[in-house]
Amino acid sequence: MTAWIVTGGAGFIGSNFARMALQESDARIVVLDALTYAGNVQSLRDLTTNPRFHFVEADIRDREAVDAVLAEHRPECVINFAAESHVDRSIDGPAEFVNTNVLGTLQLLEASRAHWSALAGAEQERFRYLQISTDEVYGSLGPEGLFREDTPFAPNSPYSASKAGGDHLVRAYHHTYGMPTLMTHCSNNYGPYQFPEKLIPLMILNALEAKPLPIYGDGQNIRDWLYVEDHCSALLRVLTAAAPGTHYNIGGRAEHTNLEIIDRLCEALEAAAPVAGNPAFANAEVDRYEGLKTFVDDRPGHDRRYAIDDTRLREELGWNPSMDLARGMERTVAWYLSHKEWCEAVQSGSYRRERLGLS
Repeated sequence: MTAWIVTGGAGFIGSNFARMALQESDARIVVLDALTYAGNVQSLRDLTTNPRFHFVEADIRDREAVDAVLAEHRPECVINFAAESHVDRSIDGPAEFVNTNVLGTLQLLEASRAHWSALAGAEQERFRYLQISTDEVYGSLGPEGLFREDTPFAPNSPYSASKAGGDHLVRAYHHTYGMPTLMTHCSNNYGPYQFPEKLIPLMILNALEAKPLPIYGDGQNIRDWLYVEDHCSALLRVLTAAAPGTHYNIGGRAEHTNLEIIDRLCEALEAAAPVAGNPAFANAEVDRYEGLKTFVDDRPGHDRRYAIDDTRLREELGWNPSMDLARGMERTVAWYLSHKEWCEAVQSGSYRRERLGLS
């Protein structure tokens, strides 16, 4: 049985990918995660009874630990989700982002290269290293245009700069060593198991508790939204069908301002959990979810617009998303309403949905 190593697999996208990979492939899925604040074994609990699932607590920066996992499981693929990923946190503490997203990627690449080099014949031909990255490495768009695979990197935050650094290393390992790497850049993901510091889960949980819904600046910053399971299906397609050295953008073709997203969430919440039946509003000064909207000072260096051109992925590999934004929002709201224990479990004492990135 072949094995796939999924680093960062206890995080938001990684846990969704591990779940889908078990459903859609015959591979043994080995999740390697350091279990920092956004990685939690609670997100993998339903997988632990599957005999093809294995979990290892380790950090990609620990070369000895990574070497041991590769030696034990002899993977056919290494899929790297491991990353510090929140822009606001990178503003407060950029060093940790460089340590994980650049130096950690370097250690993982070196371990993967040594493993790949020791393989022979068909095993070496089949091996792939897939780097999962973000559209934020491209910088900020004006009102027109889209990010393409040949768009130059122009990162504007410590987070995106660190991701760009790791991406450059992945590209270099293919061109220098011939290592069979793949790379993807995706738009904003949403859906189940997303840590509640990100926009959509933060707004859902705050709204349910009748707490303010903080909106940066004028709320007109635009993002392209992609349901996480659609992202995972695209990754599976890239992993199994793309040629080594190729790079694909993954988008949802669902551009909306942050303010529009919050308004849609408020509508979905009213349909699923009406304010009239929510005891949190008993002493609130407002009587509807949208009344909680609160404009706050903008994030430093906040990119105005991201938008993905995913034509290459759709035309070359035949992938298309299956979830439109309206249904995705409904599913996401329903998931958080039915998983309140998960939400409480993953919020440590060091993070209680306060604002970060004010440095």
